[in-house]
Amino acid sequence: MSLLPALCLLFLGACKEKTQPTAGGTYKTIEVLLSDATVSSRYSASIRGKQTVEIRPQISGLITDIRIDEGATVKKGQPLFVIDQVPYQVALETAVANVASAQARIASAQLAAESKQELFRENVISEYELQTARNSLLEAQAALAQAKASEVNARNSLSYTVVKSPVDGVAGMTFYRVGALVNSSISEPLVTVSNEEEMYAYFSMTENQLLSMIKEGGTISGVVASLPPVMLSLSNGMAYSTEGRIDAVSGTVDTRTGTISMRASFANPQKLLRNGSTATIVIPFVRKNCVVIPKSATFEIQNKVYVYKVVDGKAVSAPIIPFRIDNGTEYIVDSGLDVGDVIVAEGAGLLREGTPIQSAENN
Repeated sequence: MSLLPALCLLFLGACKEKTQPTAGGTYKTIEVLLSDATVSSRYSASIRGKQTVEIRPQISGLITDIRIDEGATVKKGQPLFVIDQVPYQVALETAVANVASAQARIASAQLAAESKQELFRENVISEYELQTARNSLLEAQAALAQAKASEVNARNSLSYTVVKSPVDGVAGMTFYRVGALVNSSISEPLVTVSNEEEMYAYFSMTENQLLSMIKEGGTISGVVASLPPVMLSLSNGMAYSTEGRIDAVSGTVDTRTGTISMRASFANPQKLLRNGSTATIVIPFVRKNCVVIPKSATFEIQNKVYVYKVVDGKAVSAPIIPFRIDNGTEYIVDSGLDVGDVIVAEGAGLLREGTPIQSAENN
């Protein structure tokens, strides 16, 4: 019983301590104003030529000649490699001879059929013998058609011994040398030719990021049309001088990564961009007459962003909705603040509701 008064005193003291107001202090504050701001998002990208072709042989054989320099500019139809032509030349000559032989057989079968026709008219031979002669002529004609098809195939195979570029572009490196045995199923192409007049930068963004854009643009086509020109930051950090445009968005989501592929096109007049290189896509967003506040003026609770407004000399928390992209140090505020509001500019995460605020600086 003697302990009861002491416990009551301790309890009353604790309650009194909790109801004491939070000690105030001097804090830097800012007044909310409208201004223009530019923020950007960055995505890793891989560079590809507008038309990149892996050139492989259509026949098998030994490489007898290489007619390009690695990295050289090539034209459509320009010979690049020559594969041993001797066996294919022999095959063509054989096919030509077979055509001539088939034509001769047709001539003989034609004469035989005409002779049988006269004999049948004079009732010397039966109708069966006449029809047999006609069938022999048809068979000879079919043999000629087959021989001609073999000749066409032999000519094509011979033409394939000279491997030509199907496009204008720049040749890559080749792993093959004269004497190498190649065929249509080789793992590495003879060479890669890339048309580098225009380059594609492929990058990915998350599904959530695209959905946020669609919420603003309405549709994917609306998003693409509304996106500003994009910049390219090269692997050495240098900014590419020519702006590009995002012109394609994948229709599917990569189930492994949850990302969506996109493509931006860039002109490449100086051939500075190379097929297979890497870069960073920079998408700028310009906002006019918007509210911009430092991130140091905000704090987060359960993925929601708050600031402390100064109302009647005290800190009052207020939720805000920032623009989905920021520059790392500032937020563009879409809603939650009005022009003329005064907020705590620094140390918001250390304040408590109702803390007395003495302004150190107003901007």
